[in-house]
Amino acid sequence: MLQLPFTFTLRQADACIEGYTPIVRRLSSLQGQFLDQAAFAAALAQGDPVLYQVYAVDRPDVVGELSSGLTILHPGRVGDEYYMTKGHFHAVLETGEVYYCLGGHGMMVMETPEGDWRVAKMTPGVVVYVPPRWAHRSVNVSKDEDLVFFWVYPAHAGHNYGAIERQGFRKLIVARDGAPAVIDNPRWLPPEMR
Repeated sequence: MLQLPFTFTLRQADACIEGYTPIVRRLSSLQGQFLDQAAFAAALAQGDPVLYQVYAVDRPDVVGELSSGLTILHPGRVGDEYYMTKGHFHAVLETGEVYYCLGGHGMMVMETPEGDWRVAKMTPGVVVYVPPRWAHRSVNVSKDEDLVFFWVYPAHAGHNYGAIERQGFRKLIVARDGAPAVIDNPRWLPPEMR
C-alpha cells in the first residue's frame, strides 16, 4: 500500500505537537528505577507527579517507516537523582535513534548489553545519535526548566524496557555540590553475573 506524505506542526513555544494527545508518565511508572527507594516512596506519598509527556507520531511498525515525536521531561529529583525517562533498548536491537534537543539542559545515558557506556550532554541545538545496540535514557539536570527534545527512530524498532527495569543503567546522574555528576549504579551487574 502506498503511503502518502503528510505534515505535522511541532509548536516549540508550547512544547507540543498540534493535534496529538501526549502519553503521560508519572513517578509511579518508574517504580524501582530510582536508587533511593525511601526517597521514591516519600515522593510518591506526596502525590504522583508527572515526570514527562510524550507526543508520538506513530507509523506502521514496518521496515522503512519512521516514528517520531516530542518529549517534555520536567525538572525535579528523587533523593539526589534527577528526573529521567524510563529508558530502553530497542526490541530490534540493531536499530538506532536520533534526538534533537530543543530546550533545557539534560544528559543522555547510554549503554550496550555488554556494559559499554557513554553520557552525552543535551542542550538546545545538540543532536545525540544513539547507535544500534545502545539503550538510552534522558535525564533533566535543570533546577527549573523542562528538557524538551524531538526524536526519530525506525518504526519497526519497538521498545524493550525489561532489561532496564531489572537493574537500571550502569551509570546514574545525581546532584553533587549543586551540579550533576555521573556515578556508578551499585545495583548494576556485568553480563556474566546476571
